[in-house]
Amino acid sequence: MSKILVINPGSTSTKIAMYQERNQLWQENIEHDADLLKQYPTIYAQLNFRLEAIIDTIGTHNDRIDELQCVMSRGGLLPPLSSGAYEVNAAMLDVLEHRPMNHHASNLGAAIAFKIAEEAGVKAYIYDPVTVDEMIDVVRITGLKRIRRHGQGHNLNMRAAALKYCEEANIAYDQKNLIVAHLGGGITLTLQSNGRIIDMISDDEGPFSPERAGLIPGFKLAKLIDVDKLSYKETMKMMQRKGGLMSLLGVTDARKVEQMIQDGDENAALVFDAMALGVAESIGRLATVVNGKVNRIILTGGIAYSEMFTEKIIQRVNFIAPVSVIPGENEMQALANGGCRVLNGKEQAKEYVEPTDRPF
Repeated sequence: MSKILVINPGSTSTKIAMYQERNQLWQENIEHDADLLKQYPTIYAQLNFRLEAIIDTIGTHNDRIDELQCVMSRGGLLPPLSSGAYEVNAAMLDVLEHRPMNHHASNLGAAIAFKIAEEAGVKAYIYDPVTVDEMIDVVRITGLKRIRRHGQGHNLNMRAAALKYCEEANIAYDQKNLIVAHLGGGITLTLQSNGRIIDMISDDEGPFSPERAGLIPGFKLAKLIDVDKLSYKETMKMMQRKGGLMSLLGVTDARKVEQMIQDGDENAALVFDAMALGVAESIGRLATVVNGKVNRIILTGGIAYSEMFTEKIIQRVNFIAPVSVIPGENEMQALANGGCRVLNGKEQAKEYVEPTDRPF
């Protein structure tokens, strides 16, 4: 039975879990002192600190590194690449340390996994990072020559939900058109056609969410930035952390919004309806790319636990295709499942090669 270590670094914590095949044996969320992390000049300088914490935690569960068959990590912010598994190699580690698309703790995952795998005498892999980009050319074009659309979203969970649905329904993933919506702090959607993510809606061009402003009328946004003299950093904070439910209702927890609605808050009800409508409209937009030939719509992510919210979406989109709800983020399980597919020979891990061009 294959033993797989899964690693998912966050800004102030590192999630790790041990799996026997697809069965989770244990999971820990290692909290890191924020003030201590600030002492490191870069995120990558935290590597050995986080590695030691992981090794110590594995020891407390009486597990040994030499029992591992592989190590799986959340992928960092690499330049655009296709979906699936990638073996961690020197080229990948060099890009994540020196030339990532953005600086985030997830960039450490591959390096940590590589060091542990090296000690165990096995291989380390990443799987479906947020920068997966398999979009077809026609959907990339925008009305400005200097700007092209590119893929970036909750690919790990969305692709895992699609694979889970196909496996349970006993249908071929690479022969279906599936639209998957990840409903979380940010909301992103993918159109997965014949095994490829051919289009997606990122969290800056679709529905607003608990924290994201979503798609904003461009002329009005440009005027707001000019009137308020906002810098790029200030604009991004407004769009990414202070938008959506936070801007409209002062909360980011969908459960609190439901309680507000139950308490008779009509404005909260209107906002919740608008957020659900935004998801439905985005699903409709993606459906047009395959001429409406959609086999299944899948709702996943944390907010998918809300029957009030998912029902609002289902009522508007079930004329396109049947809807399945697979709630939760399931990132650790998705990584373990990916590792199993590689170890069992159902999927061939790709070799990472740094691309020659990068998106604007």
